[in-house]
Amino acid sequence: MSLSVFIAELDALASAAAQTFASAADAAALEAARVEFLGAKSGKLKDAQKGLGTVGKDDKPAAGKRFNEVKQAIEAAFAEAQTRLDASDAPVAAGPPFDPTQPGRRPRIGHLHPLTQTIEDLKEIMGRLGFSVAHGPEIEDERHNFEALNIPQAHPARDPLENFYLATAEKISGAPMLLRSQTSTVQIRVMENKKPPVRIISLGRVYRPDTADATHYPMFHQIEGLLIDKHVTMADLKSTLRMFASSYFGGEVHIRFRPSFFPFTEPSVEVDMQWNDRWIEMGGAGMVDPNVLRAVGYDPDEVSGFAFGLGVERVCARRHQVTDIR
Repeated sequence: MSLSVFIAELDALASAAAQTFASAADAAALEAARVEFLGAKSGKLKDAQKGLGTVGKDDKPAAGKRFNEVKQAIEAAFAEAQTRLDASDAPVAAGPPFDPTQPGRRPRIGHLHPLTQTIEDLKEIMGRLGFSVAHGPEIEDERHNFEALNIPQAHPARDPLENFYLATAEKISGAPMLLRSQTSTVQIRVMENKKPPVRIISLGRVYRPDTADATHYPMFHQIEGLLIDKHVTMADLKSTLRMFASSYFGGEVHIRFRPSFFPFTEPSVEVDMQWNDRWIEMGGAGMVDPNVLRAVGYDPDEVSGFAFGLGVERVCARRHQVTDIR
């Protein structure tokens, strides 16, 4: 074989190898191309090396030199393709290198629901006024929900359409049972088991089948306060509610009492607080009715007291400037 033909075949081999390595899309394709051109037993470069024996004696030095140059070029093309594929498989850096000297980031965590925050705040404020927290069941009997609270059998508040009566609970207990409609039930349970003086608050869920609107909801929360002692007057009630409102809302809070009627207090008042230049009803209050005191074994000639019930949602909405309970 003449030197010129041999060199032409080597150049064609180098060009084909470079194109094949450059077009390899993955490691498997590149490995197949390596075996094709650089295989130790049957590679094309190995076959080209055998052609050296067919070149004339005088041309062998030049042919050998060119063969080595082509071999190095093919090996370099393979190495370049291998580097290219390795780089494409490497993970992309997510950002700058980690610097342990930089301050950490505070993790985002949840927080208490505004209603829970309000309940905890109310407990703290009333605690400073000397009131302790009392708890009671949400499923009640008629005695604690109505009878002991001086609510007679024919009173509209006992209408089945105005309460959530529970048929299953009634079957178990043998008596009518309902979801409590007020936290005043806790007051009865406390007074049944404690002699005066009594100074408690109860906070929890209450249930009434009200139509949902901006200020009403079928399930809501109440804070109920009760103070029983000797010589308790309406002035004590007014002072307590004013201190409560000022402590919770801060600054000067305008409060007004409107005459009202509740079976378990006499006299009774509605408590209003001024919000966004309008008065909003916050709950009811009054002096504990003597019949309620008698129902729990207290002597109304010896002790007196006041009670109040405020909607927690309304108090919460007042502070957070929310205009709709929903």
